[in-house]
Amino acid sequence: MLLALALLVACSPTLDWREVRPVGSELKALLPCKPERVMRGLTLAGAEVQFELLACQAGDVTWALASADVGDPARVGTALAELRRARSLNLNGRETASTPAMVRGLAMSSAAQRFTVVGHRPDGVAVTEESMLFAQGGRVFHAAALGASPAPAAVQSFFDGLELPR
Repeated sequence: MLLALALLVACSPTLDWREVRPVGSELKALLPCKPERVMRGLTLAGAEVQFELLACQAGDVTWALASADVGDPARVGTALAELRRARSLNLNGRETASTPAMVRGLAMSSAAQRFTVVGHRPDGVAVTEESMLFAQGGRVFHAAALGASPAPAAVQSFFDGLELPR
């Protein structure tokens, strides 16, 4: 019964899953809505990088996939730590859970993490962000679902849809 309910939530009419690929990346992802693509310069791990954001809103949740090539793989750890720290700061919140992350096609890495941040939007509305950070070579990725209460089955479908070629 619970499995059937989870499948209904993940496949609800408000979620229209589609494949996307960040520019310059081999990553394939599934987003539950048609994303807008935004590129901007950002300082990450001590260097100016082009940061790409694919984001959309569905089911009262903002779904996003961000990526940047930090160039030198030695800067990946610092970049991932900065992105993670920024999530709590941007939401004026705190991290409440963390586990190692699995991305299909990516070797298990202690740098790949899934975590939850509970905080507030600038207007004071309480939100929860389910995030996953990982890297391939010199490219870092941040996948996130942000909303009042992102549906666990939909979030899991989003994270399960991340795939790198083997």
